[in-house]
Amino acid sequence: MVSDGQVVVKFGNILAKHCLDQRCSVELLRTTEHTQSISSQLGIMARVKAVTGESKASSELLLSNMQNLIQAVQHVLRAAEAACVKGLGQPPADPEEEEVVAFCQQWRKNLTQHRAKEALNSDRDELGLRKTRGAKAEPTLMSLVQEQPPRSRNIPNHPSPRKGHTVMDRHL
Repeated sequence: MVSDGQVVVKFGNILAKHCLDQRCSVELLRTTEHTQSISSQLGIMARVKAVTGESKASSELLLSNMQNLIQAVQHVLRAAEAACVKGLGQPPADPEEEEVVAFCQQWRKNLTQHRAKEALNSDRDELGLRKTRGAKAEPTLMSLVQEQPPRSRNIPNHPSPRKGHTVMDRHL
């Protein structure tokens, strides 16, 4: 969990660097810093628990921190969606940054296509409001991340990223 939190932090930092909207970039940096903090706390707590042994209080604290990390990751992904919608600049020749931006551009393309289909197949009520029954939900970054097949062959067995491995090599 801790290493996956660090991957999301790196993902968010790359997007914040390339976001064209300053407010979205600042919000994304804020959420990634929060996620970094929770992820670090979780790592420390897990190491302490491994040394001190099993106790109900430490298990509950560890579980609570894991839930906080999951919520923080969700906030990063929502902020990343906003950054993607506002627009991303072209990344430099760094292949890792290029891969992150391409991933987000693919999500934005899916979102645009979804919205275009919804506009063509307009199910509106008498007031012009979209009917919610039977409507498909818009694609989210979270759903796109969950659809990614695991790339377990490229994932190192330890939490620290290795040179040559990219952010998207991990299944989030």
